[in-house]
Amino acid sequence: MSMSKVQRVLLALACILYAATIFGFFRFGIYLEILLFLMHSLCLILFTYRTYADVRNDEIAEDTRQQDIGIQLAEKDKEILDMHTLLQEKESAYMTLTREHDVLRFEAEKMKEDMEALEGKLKEIREEAEKEAMKAKDLSSLLPPSDLSYEEHSVVNIIDLANQARSELMESAKAANLHVSVSSSSEMLLVRADPNRLKVLFRNIIDNSIKYMNRPGSLVITISSLGDDIFIVLKDTGEGLPEKETKHIFELNYQGSNRLSGNGLGLAQARAIVEYYGGTIYAKSTEGGGMGIYIQLPA
Repeated sequence: MSMSKVQRVLLALACILYAATIFGFFRFGIYLEILLFLMHSLCLILFTYRTYADVRNDEIAEDTRQQDIGIQLAEKDKEILDMHTLLQEKESAYMTLTREHDVLRFEAEKMKEDMEALEGKLKEIREEAEKEAMKAKDLSSLLPPSDLSYEEHSVVNIIDLANQARSELMESAKAANLHVSVSSSSEMLLVRADPNRLKVLFRNIIDNSIKYMNRPGSLVITISSLGDDIFIVLKDTGEGLPEKETKHIFELNYQGSNRLSGNGLGLAQARAIVEYYGGTIYAKSTEGGGMGIYIQLPA
């Protein structure tokens, strides 16, 4: 550490006073020697104090500088920590956005698949509806002619119509060794319909049994009512059909495994008549166990 100007002056005075003290030892009086010595000592003390003060000031300045450096380093560390925290937050936000993007992309792909599946389903429904419309159109064309509108249809006894159809086909049934009977707990069950069409309904089903039973047996026509509905069951004891064929017997031009000849018009026309009046018709059969046809009609 270099000396300050004050230190150099004090050191120079101390040296001069020391030299004067040595020189005056032989020439000056005792009191002057003592004074010179005291002044020399005072200069040394002041020099020493000044030196200590400067050193202390340098130490304090160094401590202050170190503290400032420490504060600056702490601030830098805080800035670095804040930047690191901000970077982590940005990274976390990026990861969150990435996950949300992946979820949205997955949902978009799934939605696309669902839309494609829905479009396929709608296409199937549309095609099925078109088929049903065509089928309904075909069935309506199978209806027997009528001179009456739906509103003009008469209220008729359906049991009488079943017996009339049975009587008209009695000779053919006897020739095929088929006994046809009509059974009902009531003598009269009324329904609003065209009597000719209902008679055709019974004739077609009876005629179907006559043609395809292929063995002597019976056909029982059971007619009953429940609430506002008429239920008709036509059960024969013929050979029947496999289950996979039974569900097709009301289709126009369907040829089952026991078909002899014809175009399958009879049962298809029977279905058209039943559905025209808002009813339902279906068949149950097992191979070798006969055929059962079940009809529901609104009274």
